[in-house]
Amino acid sequence: MLRLPKRWLRRPEPSLRRRRAAYVLPTLFTAGNIFLGFLSIVKSLQGSLLASGTLGPNPHLEMAAKAIGVAVVMDGLDGRIARLTHTVSEFGRELDSLADVITFGIAPAILAFVWGVQFAATNAPIPPEHLTRAGYFVAFLYLLCGAVRLARFNIQINPVPKNPGRPDRKYFVGLPIPGAAALVAAVVYASDATPLDHWLWAVAWMLLLGLLSFLMVSTWRYRSFKEFALLRPRSPLSVVFCGSLIYLLWYYSQPVLLGMAGAYVGSGLVVRIGGALRRWFRPTETGAEAQGG
Repeated sequence: MLRLPKRWLRRPEPSLRRRRAAYVLPTLFTAGNIFLGFLSIVKSLQGSLLASGTLGPNPHLEMAAKAIGVAVVMDGLDGRIARLTHTVSEFGRELDSLADVITFGIAPAILAFVWGVQFAATNAPIPPEHLTRAGYFVAFLYLLCGAVRLARFNIQINPVPKNPGRPDRKYFVGLPIPGAAALVAAVVYASDATPLDHWLWAVAWMLLLGLLSFLMVSTWRYRSFKEFALLRPRSPLSVVFCGSLIYLLWYYSQPVLLGMAGAYVGSGLVVRIGGALRRWFRPTETGAEAQGG
């Protein structure tokens, strides 16, 4: 009769089992993130099969945008849960980056092309293939800049943005790829997922994608909100704010989500332009004060 070593038959300690379960929790969120990215890609491809003569609210594209939006929330939770349970690991970090490339890189790029370029190319004053090729390039540029942004984030340790902010706050260097994907999904969702059918709107859409691509590889600062702890006691004002936000999201989700995504993306532009204006006018004010003295 074959006898197994006693250490093989010994059950793990309860603390060890709890530790292993804690490691599984953030991984489940990351796996859900990957699934939502896959779902968004499939729905975008299904939405692209609709005939251009029947343009209207596209349920497939709406589902693709919603999947990206839910994935943004899950991506924010998996890192916080890992830090809260002290289960941060290199494996989880790499898996999260691969998930972000799929969900916030490939999926939004396909959705952006199908919704904003594919159907509008048929009404362009130039041959449709030219606008289509431009759409391919801009969508690929978005994906490439997003991948570069993730690679730079993985290798940097305590990065400092080009325009440092307050030392008591934490910042991202460049626009995070979930923020860029959130704006793409919010625009599609706010339009009732009705694809663009005019070439001028398609050009404006491609310019927006180009701007998002630039912001992702820039060194401008964006708030990370990592200083907000989940278990920290909250003031009554914050409870009122959260309750009001939930109410607005429930009844006015389209404009609220679009406003939130646009405000976050635009915050980096406002901070950068404001800093440049202060530096521009500061020497003039100093010189005027010297003459007056």
